[in-house]
Amino acid sequence: MRMELAGADNPRSRLESRSLLVRRFPLHRLLLMVVALLAFGRLYYVTHRDTPAPAPRKGPAAMPGPPDLGPAACRSLDAALADVLTSPPPAEGEAGAEWFGLLRQVDDCPTPPAAACARSAGLFPYATLSFQGETPPRKMLGVLCERCAPQDNPCASAVTRALQEAARRGRQDLEMIRWSLERSGAAMGTACQELARLAVGPAALSGPDLEPPLLALMEELAPTCVKTQQLPTPLLNAAAVQQGARAPRLASLFTGSAVETAPIEPDQQTGPGEAFRAFDSDEVSGVKLPVGTGGDGTKGVLRLGYAPSLKHVVSFQVRATGPGTLRAIIRAPEGVGRKDSQGAAFHVDPTVCRFHGTGGWEICKPAVPLLDVDAVSVLPERPGVELKELEIIGAR
Repeated sequence: MRMELAGADNPRSRLESRSLLVRRFPLHRLLLMVVALLAFGRLYYVTHRDTPAPAPRKGPAAMPGPPDLGPAACRSLDAALADVLTSPPPAEGEAGAEWFGLLRQVDDCPTPPAAACARSAGLFPYATLSFQGETPPRKMLGVLCERCAPQDNPCASAVTRALQEAARRGRQDLEMIRWSLERSGAAMGTACQELARLAVGPAALSGPDLEPPLLALMEELAPTCVKTQQLPTPLLNAAAVQQGARAPRLASLFTGSAVETAPIEPDQQTGPGEAFRAFDSDEVSGVKLPVGTGGDGTKGVLRLGYAPSLKHVVSFQVRATGPGTLRAIIRAPEGVGRKDSQGAAFHVDPTVCRFHGTGGWEICKPAVPLLDVDAVSVLPERPGVELKELEIIGAR
């Protein structure tokens, strides 16, 4: 009989072991054990996982604080100005300790608040130029004007007020207004725009003469705006031609160089149907000029247009049988001069030539070149004037 060793690796031994295991743990018990193990694992996971920290509760919204007025010197500047302006102006330019203290405070404030800038307009009576030297009130006003924002600038506002008053024949301290313009800082561009709108533009229009105080103030202020390139040269030259001897300093401000010129025929003609006869080089033929109508007397007159505009116009040569005038139509910045009939742009119209109409050639040469000329209008002074020939000398 063959003997088998216990624990030997043979199929019979393994089969008996499985049979014994099944008898001890039936299949349904094994399944219950697996289910219990899974349930225990899930319970362990749920009870031991990290609980997220609660979100921080939002407190009440913070109330906006007062606007930051900068350094302490700026925050108290308006009140300090109010205090010092209650005292009378310093006699003979002398100033007390309170003025020197306020001047130091102004120096320490790089960006003055709007309220202080508005109040500083009260410094003008204290800053008169009649005193010799740079007095504390005048120096203080100069610093504030250079630092205040354009919309609150006391010097720029003083220039605008002076122009408005001069248009009503009000006499002005020309030197003080020029001093204000020169120290208007970031607001100088705004002040020069007001000069163009209130003085130079009206001075470049054909029509009634400007008030002498306004002409004098314009001549005083224009050089500063020209030097800083904040006054359009075409507008300035138009005013110089229109005013002539009434404002001679305007013509001296033009520093442009000479250009090569020649007679230039117009690109468009409106008015009489036979306008071409004024440019046919025939001294016998001509065109009858209609008298203008409308508010400015230019409706229906002969108008000679250029597209593109003439960059320079230096002279006019006219042959006519009867008196009349020539007006140049020159583009202007928005709000300056007259609005076009279409309402899309602005222009000025200086009178550039007055002809007597003797039948011979007459030459008109403006004191300075006319720039950016869009058109030339021919206006007779009475009915029956005939334009024989017209030459416009310029360059595109």
